Amino acid sequence: MSSNASEAFDPKERLRHMSSAPGVYRMYDAAGEVIYVGKAKNLKRRVSNYFTRGAHDAKTQTLVAHIRDIQVTITHTEAEALILENNLIKEHRPRYNVLLRDDKSYPYIHLSRDQRYPRLSFHRGSRRGSGKYFGPFPSAGAVRQTLNELQKVFPVRQCRDSFFENRSRPCLQYQIKRCTAPCVGFVSDAEYEQDVRSVEKFLEGNSNEVIEDMVARMEAASEAQEFERAAHLRDRIAALRRIQEKQFVAGARGDVDVVACVIRERMACVQVFVIRDGQNLGNQTYFPRLPDGTDETEVLYSFVARHYLGRDTPDEILLSHECPDAEVLAEALSSDAGRRIRVSSRVRGDRRRWVRMACNNAEHALQARTATQASMERRYEDLQERLELDELPQRLECFDISHTQGEATVASCVVFNHEGPFKDAYRRFNITGIQGGDDYAAMHQALERRYTRLKEGETPMPDLLIIDGGQGQLNQAVGILQELQVEEVTVAAIAKGPRRRPGEEVVLIAGRPEEQRLPPDAPGLHLLQQIRDEAHRFAISGHRTQRGKARRSSTLEAIPGLGPKRRQALLKHFGGLRGVSRAGVEDLSRVPGISQQLAERIHDHLNG
Repeated sequence: MSSNASEAFDPKERLRHMSSAPGVYRMYDAAGEVIYVGKAKNLKRRVSNYFTRGAHDAKTQTLVAHIRDIQVTITHTEAEALILENNLIKEHRPRYNVLLRDDKSYPYIHLSRDQRYPRLSFHRGSRRGSGKYFGPFPSAGAVRQTLNELQKVFPVRQCRDSFFENRSRPCLQYQIKRCTAPCVGFVSDAEYEQDVRSVEKFLEGNSNEVIEDMVARMEAASEAQEFERAAHLRDRIAALRRIQEKQFVAGARGDVDVVACVIRERMACVQVFVIRDGQNLGNQTYFPRLPDGTDETEVLYSFVARHYLGRDTPDEILLSHECPDAEVLAEALSSDAGRRIRVSSRVRGDRRRWVRMACNNAEHALQARTATQASMERRYEDLQERLELDELPQRLECFDISHTQGEATVASCVVFNHEGPFKDAYRRFNITGIQGGDDYAAMHQALERRYTRLKEGETPMPDLLIIDGGQGQLNQAVGILQELQVEEVTVAAIAKGPRRRPGEEVVLIAGRPEEQRLPPDAPGLHLLQQIRDEAHRFAISGHRTQRGKARRSSTLEAIPGLGPKRRQALLKHFGGLRGVSRAGVEDLSRVPGISQQLAERIHDHLNG
């Protein structure tokens, strides 16, 4: 800050000598801190607007009241000013600018190509190494999820080289059929290379070619009566179809990012959907810090500049709100990327639908964040206090059993964290080898299978394990944890009261002689009721699926206009009836011989 800042700040004197060229202005407070950075096509005109009489919003009035000095930097163009503005905001992080927490480079999937057995891995940073890079992906979570899905279909190794080179026997990934154990020579070079080429084609967007090749191999194996191999290929085809359904975006061409913003009650949410070569690679949610009075247009302008300058940028960026400086943004991004970048907001057709989808996701994420942050924290704190837990629990797991007179017994495991239900961690267990209706044996089997996996490090251990039931179910849980030497988990059971009415539940804690009754209006009890009801719902839905499996095996035959050849084409295309049931109308209509009208009829029939 200049020495003049210590004197009384006179905006008229400062504006008198200010240039009318494009550039960047920095506003300082009395302590010499940068409180705002902006860019302008005409510096003198833009800065003078802050000090003219007229209607200014509350944010601008507060900003002007704190200004004690203004410094400017002249640039050749407005686009150059935008790039400098972005760098200065990252450096100073002024409190009146929209700020983003995330400033990392995009993550990629890396396929090494200088090794005998190439490796698939997560990559972030410079892409100067050998091999191929696929992406970018919107988040590290999207990369890990994609790698996990790919590993189910293409058993290409993902382990580190140091681990791979020192194996004398196959690891757990081989046991669960996610790797062919090239480390100990269990697969030939030709077979491994075939899997590598398939995953490479899939990541390049040629998924249909990969699936057609697998279908041909499956049919060849079936004709050769290699039924186990044919079944394995069928399952891989079904898994690929599921991945394809998640990623496909109708009508997509080229590389597009869709950026939508929603502001509610002084909170902003920005959703970014990443679309590459017709595949939706996922979306990322941002909650930028913003001053009072900021609107969606300003957030989008600031977000696009901060998020994309200096990073990988797609060919086109679609915005949910019209931005007056879109041309300047496009010019700056094009200059930074070295190629033409388009920034659009007025779009039609499929692109308009993508923007609406991103807006809906932003609205939902903001509502969820607002609702869950306050209520969930209060529920967890109340639960800790009433159950006298040593620490605030971070992760809860709840189990329930469902069956019909002992038929098709299914156990459910649902997981909650401080944001509510964590559905990615939900699990079901089809119970076998027990006497029908023996809930104790069913609970024992489900807990043993679950906590054996957790003991092996598959997922984190919960802080509190909740059983839907009474003392008998609680004893089963305690016994299993003792056998597995799991000591850090608190075990509780929630049982309905004598009249089985909500609010009269009894809570049993392992190791405590007395049962507890929480007040009906206690937030902690509401949390226990919510996770118990969710476990019950999840168990029932799994049980009904198992029970109705035989009935649904011939359900396609009941659809008018769907003959044997079309049924066979559907089952082959989606890898089985489950894949057909999950498909949308657009997916069904892409199968040869299935019209739009028939696709709607099939979808309506399978989805009730």
